[in-house]
Amino acid sequence: MTARVAFLVANEGVERAELVQPWDAVVGAGAEPVLIAPKAGDVQLFEHLDKADTRRATATTAEADPGQFDALVLPGGVANADELRTDGPAVQFAADMVRSGRPVAVICHGPWTLVEAGVLRDRTLTSWPSLRTDIANAGGRWVDEVVHVDDNLISSRKPDDLPAFCEQLVARLPG
Repeated sequence: MTARVAFLVANEGVERAELVQPWDAVVGAGAEPVLIAPKAGDVQLFEHLDKADTRRATATTAEADPGQFDALVLPGGVANADELRTDGPAVQFAADMVRSGRPVAVICHGPWTLVEAGVLRDRTLTSWPSLRTDIANAGGRWVDEVVHVDDNLISSRKPDDLPAFCEQLVARLPG
């Protein structure tokens, strides 16, 4: 059985490298990535503040069932993460995945969705440094590391950390 990995994003503002590199790593591991966004259709990727290419979301946050996935990836991008944390179904999907014990990989500004989901109490993770206070206010502990693994939660700070992030994600996929 092929592992299915949900990539949960907003329809705009996704940091390109933080979607594409883990996506390629998942494909390389023989798993099936699925792009989920609030609206089906185009997802605008960015390279920092500049528009890049688009990807196609094939499922919406309202219809996606966490029970159908073996892992979750939350890419960063300031606008992406800020938008996603206001989408109730996305927040619920992320919360369900964390509570299920299945791998949840989050990078850069991605933890904002987990802050909103209320699942960081007594958890340790890393992120873009500006999220340090948000994570602490959510009951979590922030560390400055290339990659940090706390049970099923895999986290990294920025695009430079993607090789270690992808390695930890792939190592925890079933199969």
